[in-house]
Amino acid sequence: MGIVDTSLETFDEQVLSASSRRPILVDFWADWCSPCLVIAPVLQRVVDELGGRVDLAKLEVDRGENMKLAGHYRVRGFPTVILFHQGKELGRFSGARSKLQVLHFIHEHLGGFDFG
Repeated sequence: MGIVDTSLETFDEQVLSASSRRPILVDFWADWCSPCLVIAPVLQRVVDELGGRVDLAKLEVDRGENMKLAGHYRVRGFPTVILFHQGKELGRFSGARSKLQVLHFIHEHLGGFDFG
């Protein structure tokens, strides 16, 4: 999968179901949000660096009915990044982070997961 844009209509398949195969970071973001624009390339670098061991789904909250997902997951600020694995939320953080902070977050929540 790599990096995909997801939506209310595709979230179950692209995130919840797909997370049974590999962990997925979901970036809840908005175009008007400066920290969202800062973290986007950081998340892309992390996913690229992990070489397919973790995927990224980007959910623009202002598009269509996507805000319903933000409400469902009780997202209070943007960006919020949630890590899903086996269909469940493992952890989340809000705000811009460095590549090392994002990698630490992934390792912290996936413990013995093989990052090669």
